[in-house]
Amino acid sequence: MRQRTIPLPWAAGYGLARTLLALGTLGTLAFSDAATLFREVATVGQYPLCQGVTAAGAFCLVGPDQYDTMRWACCLVLAVAASGWRPRLTALPHAYVAFSVFTGISIPDGGDQITWVLALLIALVSLGDDRRWHWQSSSPVHHEGVGGSGRRGVLALVGVSALVVARVQVAILYFQACVAKLPHAEWADGTALYYWTNNHAFGAPDWLRPLTGAVVAHPVGVAAMTWLPLVVELSLAASLLMPQKVRWRLLPFGVLLHLTIAITMGLWSFAFAMWAGLLLLLAPLGHDPDITGLLRRAFRRAGPPVESAGEPAMQKKTEDQDEEDAETEAGNTPARARVPA
Repeated sequence: MRQRTIPLPWAAGYGLARTLLALGTLGTLAFSDAATLFREVATVGQYPLCQGVTAAGAFCLVGPDQYDTMRWACCLVLAVAASGWRPRLTALPHAYVAFSVFTGISIPDGGDQITWVLALLIALVSLGDDRRWHWQSSSPVHHEGVGGSGRRGVLALVGVSALVVARVQVAILYFQACVAKLPHAEWADGTALYYWTNNHAFGAPDWLRPLTGAVVAHPVGVAAMTWLPLVVELSLAASLLMPQKVRWRLLPFGVLLHLTIAITMGLWSFAFAMWAGLLLLLAPLGHDPDITGLLRRAFRRAGPPVESAGEPAMQKKTEDQDEEDAETEAGNTPARARVPA
């Protein structure tokens, strides 16, 4: 039987996306009390509604006087998931908490929905991830316990398929975000950000208004602030059709876009969800950066040099650079599994 190889999805790259998703929801729960999260919404009712499928949410399992207790229990689950410990064991509880938050709180934003969808897809990836920490390299030795090459190949195929679906979802999300704005006159004429930044409910905070006000008061400034996000969103939507080196160049623009939205409008959980989505969209399948190695080298550079001066220090620098290049090349080459063609 013919066989093909696919990249192993159990890598530090998808682990970082898991951490970002968990941190976004953790921030929502940790910095908002029950009275803020669960309110009565006009014409809808008191949240959580606990109707139909939403009745399975965590906050429907307890009474109103236990909401804060359940909130902190969910925070604990999210903190463990964000740490990267045992992804196979923590992925489903993480997805369940994301579902409970999206369906349970009174005013969920788009980030809560995106987090729930991506956490569910990532849970499918984690089914075959038997590493102790999701920061570990995706070396084949870490997956010997999966249960044979055949089962391992099936689990890898399920994981890669889930990541592909996540990438397509994020690309469609950016396409819709761009195209949905175009029919509105304010986006077409380049003035939309003038109204958004000066909106008292969703606009820039008071400390930032002098800067944003000066920018949007100028025709070129407000046009740039309005149209540049559309260019970035459309480019991200088309990124799956681009070479990998171009995708990497789009990543800082996407990160900056959502950082700006978070600072200006306070949508931090949305930013964390989209940063996770950007990693899944733009990084290659099975991307496995040596995160622990990068941290070790960062601390090494921050510390004092071993040699004071002269040739020995230069020689050590050259050796360290060669080691970094080798580790980077090894970390960015995903391990692969065989599956039937």
